[in-house]
Amino acid sequence: MILNRHEFENHPRDAAPSIESFALRQILHRLEISTKDRGFVEITAPISAWVSAQKVASGLITVFCRHTSASLLIQENADPDVLADLERFFSRLAPDDERLYLHRSEGSDDMPAHIRAALTQTQLAIPILAGRLGLGTWQGIYLFEHRQGPHRREILLHLLGDAH
Repeated sequence: MILNRHEFENHPRDAAPSIESFALRQILHRLEISTKDRGFVEITAPISAWVSAQKVASGLITVFCRHTSASLLIQENADPDVLADLERFFSRLAPDDERLYLHRSEGSDDMPAHIRAALTQTQLAIPILAGRLGLGTWQGIYLFEHRQGPHRREILLHLLGDAH
């Protein structure tokens, strides 16, 4: 059975339809983020603006952090206490204490940063619905900087979707 998009979207979930070929677009973009210090930088707005400019009706965006001492999170963006509590938790979980780690060549904050990145995510997959990020009401996308001091971070965006 071959369905058009409207039929597919309204098709019973227990059936397994095939989809006729849509004009899929694949688009890549590099986003540079400057951080001031350890902590969270919300990057929802620049990602959302870029997705909107691509004129993709539905699809999937992969957001990828190209670093081993920073990561990505989808987290609540309404109450800043959530982010403060997360930072305090990670500070206890992976403290800046050179006595705890063998790897010290890049500073006392580097090995804790690697631990934090290993426990979080370096990539996110987010659906695109009606040309917009399919995030929930209170969700935001954050770059989680694990190092102290300012850094330049590179985020790759890979969008796969069908045109409006």
